[in-house]
Amino acid sequence: MLMAHPAVLQNLLEQYDALRILHAQEGSAEVRQRMDDIAYTLCVATGTRDIDAALIAARHRLPGARPQDDSLLPA
Repeated sequence: MLMAHPAVLQNLLEQYDALRILHAQEGSAEVRQRMDDIAYTLCVATGTRDIDAALIAARHRLPGARPQDDSLLPA
């Protein structure tokens, strides 16, 4: 499976969070459609099928999410 770059995931998470707040305030169809688009992209980028799992997976892949992860250290 292709893995999205952490910067891409961070950007998607920030957009989704901002849209969620905007949707709570306005509730417009345009904001909801954009949220759905970002949710779909997050699901594709994380290999998940629903937004809750995608949010967890995306956050888990961000730098610092797993301080014990040594995958970036040279062998």
